Amino acid sequence: MINALKIVFTILLVWMIHVVISTSLESNLFAEWDFLGSIPWMRATLWDFYTNALIIYLWIFYKESGVLAKIIWFLLMFFLGSIASCAYILIQLFRLKPGQGLRDLFVKKHV
Repeated sequence: MINALKIVFTILLVWMIHVVISTSLESNLFAEWDFLGSIPWMRATLWDFYTNALIIYLWIFYKESGVLAKIIWFLLMFFLGSIASCAYILIQLFRLKPGQGLRDLFVKKHV
């Protein structure tokens, strides 16, 4: 199961990096911001995104013991979104020792 999750989150991470880079080359978010902000579904999507980012960050906040790590992951989550969340989960998956499972992934804190 852990190996399958590593594959899935690696694919998701690579895909999101591709989507962000290719979209950035095609369109400047800051130049389009006024137009995008006027679209109700765009505002709803942003609220949805930041709500999910906060939920995932609360898990990261629980898992990480260092203040600096908590601050860095907060910034990464809110500026990079799913790229950061995929990277965080991949890091956690690769930190697991043989024999550890999903319970260790989700519950075990870093000290």
